[in-house]
Amino acid sequence: MPIRFFYENITFEVPQPQKIRIWIKKIIQSEKYEVGEMNFIFCDDQYLHQINMEYLQHDTYTDIITFDQSESETIIDSDIYISIERVKENADNQGVMFENELKRVMIHGVWHILGFGDKSEEEAKIMRVKEDESLEQF
Repeated sequence: MPIRFFYENITFEVPQPQKIRIWIKKIIQSEKYEVGEMNFIFCDDQYLHQINMEYLQHDTYTDIITFDQSESETIIDSDIYISIERVKENADNQGVMFENELKRVMIHGVWHILGFGDKSEEEAKIMRVKEDESLEQF
């Protein structure tokens, strides 16, 4: 199950890594896809900001950036970058536990790779439903 976790510029480890891998794989398979290679890269704000500027030309901080590397229509290959600093701030601002917000952001990235957007209000509503349904399965 090639779902891997990497860390850049931070001291952090994913809680319950094996349980998270199984959960993500189950969500992906429920959508009739298979995991090829999925890399989660956890980092600090500066690291993700640099990626945002370099690859997307966005001079903003964000909690997540996804890169779909898939060459097959049914096998998922991706790199998902997550700022732990942003996740912590989001959790504080929303009054939720850090681990819950982390899982939400991680599965949000998975749903992006599976083809769901969040730019319009309607897309954002659908994304939130997908996130909530996924979190209930954890």
